Amino acid sequence: MNANAIPFRKMNGLGNEILVADLRQTNRVLTAGEVSTIAGWPRMAFDQLMVLQKPKTAGTAAYVRIYNNDGSESGACGNGMRCIAWAERERSGQVVMMFETARGLLAATASHISAISVDMGSPRFGWQDIPLAEAFADTRHIELQIGPIDKPVLHSPSVVNVGNPHAIFWVDDVNAYDLARLGPMLENHPIFPERANISLAQVTSRHSLVLKTWERGAGLTRACGSAACAAAVCGSRIKLTDRIVTVTVPGGDLKIEWTPDDKILMTGPVEDEFSGVIDLASLTVAAV
Repeated sequence: MNANAIPFRKMNGLGNEILVADLRQTNRVLTAGEVSTIAGWPRMAFDQLMVLQKPKTAGTAAYVRIYNNDGSESGACGNGMRCIAWAERERSGQVVMMFETARGLLAATASHISAISVDMGSPRFGWQDIPLAEAFADTRHIELQIGPIDKPVLHSPSVVNVGNPHAIFWVDDVNAYDLARLGPMLENHPIFPERANISLAQVTSRHSLVLKTWERGAGLTRACGSAACAAAVCGSRIKLTDRIVTVTVPGGDLKIEWTPDDKILMTGPVEDEFSGVIDLASLTVAAV
């Protein structure tokens, strides 16, 4: 296989634009510059790039590197994991499969293109695991606000790591805030040494949330699977919701279950858009 020729599938999970590149036949690892170059091509624009590399662990389908559109790497992408699970089912015929990421092994079940489940692992609530720049004994709410001290615009988020850092601000109306303006400031706040995904969450019942997310390294997104997981477990942790919830994002609905054995199961749909081959040598794309 030509090391400069990268087979890809353009997909989306609830509008979260995902590019899947299969490099299992090569030893190539994309550079941050190559990733950001690909993201700059209008037709190829993505929120996350999921790169399938050769398996490192027996019994896994691939080792998955996850890139944001700015070239930085991410530890988790729920919508992207559903996309690669469906692509792998079509390639291999397997319904149940295991992938490996920087965070560890993640199981997926691709029963139908409209209902793909991914085990996103266990949430981590310790301040050093998120990580935060200073110690907090209780991460259900941390001391962080934006705006005047006596009348903050946003304040006291719940924080958690579900493969990447998340801050969840609980609000009465997610549409009452300009997240495109506030998101970059909060993503890069000094309290988050590795930056953070910033979400606004509105509780609509014990079983449902509405969510908007500014995604670290990607920006405002129609859907962020890991943010949906983060909001669901944080909502349950502070007694606002039950352990099974429907999270409504701008792109649609995700079902999130925080299981008794401390796993987060995310179920939702994906869509295929198109496929082709990227030639990095000539910086061209050939459609298939």
